[in-house]
Amino acid sequence: MHMKPVPATIAQRFSIETTRPKPAEIDAVAAAVRAGTELYITAVPTQTEEELVAAAAHARRAGLEPVVHVAARRLPSVEFLQERLARLRGEADVRRLLVIGGDIDPIGPFADALAVIQKGKLREAGIEKVGIGAYPEGHPIIPMDRLVASLDEKIAAAVAQGLDVRLVSQFSFSPDDIVAWLKKLRAKGITQPVSVGMVGPTSVPALLRFAKRCGVGTSLKGLMSGAASALIGNVGPDRIIHALDAAQATVGDVQPHYFTFGNLVATAEYGTAMAGKEIAAA
Repeated sequence: MHMKPVPATIAQRFSIETTRPKPAEIDAVAAAVRAGTELYITAVPTQTEEELVAAAAHARRAGLEPVVHVAARRLPSVEFLQERLARLRGEADVRRLLVIGGDIDPIGPFADALAVIQKGKLREAGIEKVGIGAYPEGHPIIPMDRLVASLDEKIAAAVAQGLDVRLVSQFSFSPDDIVAWLKKLRAKGITQPVSVGMVGPTSVPALLRFAKRCGVGTSLKGLMSGAASALIGNVGPDRIIHALDAAQATVGDVQPHYFTFGNLVATAEYGTAMAGKEIAAA
């Protein structure tokens, strides 16, 4: 009698996003996850170039894969971008970026993420892979149809330059919304892998603060109704992972992208624990 093979959980591979990580935190993350795990380092306006490069270099030395955010509208010049990329490649061997627009008026020549992909000479700077932001619950300003068309444009521009592309989504608390959004992407012919944004273990009051701050409101009702039994202590994205596991046949290549919101090391430990679990029964 042959047993039907059980598919692996989508949580086997994951990435982690953090802001201004301390060296000790980076070391603790590296000890908690497997070598080569992606550590996304956010673009913070008050962060100096030295801090950014040092964090990426420390992540590289610790055995992690640093992925640096580039906020297009915050770049003052083409030269500034080239100098940043040269330092990141030279001092931290950075080969992967997440290119986002940045929710301000442009201070330089880059109006949006597409402009950076088209004109930033990323491949020449040694960049091999780019992440592109995506929004399962939509964007506060940009219509959904325009978001999908913009994804197509960015993907085409990146692929034309020989860059690998991954979509990296804003976090959501609604498993149903995430699965429906992924199915729509696939139906429109977008086949690139997706790192699905979800918040690591965090207290409910903190979740509410971060959700409001980041413009993620639609799925808060789902969070509160679906997590009613877990309002004491921390709430993790288990339900989202289970839903994606159940929908593997239709959502394509996906994996968790954990937002940490101050719980960097705990999130790394959670990601490793979820990666080792057997897939939940349907």
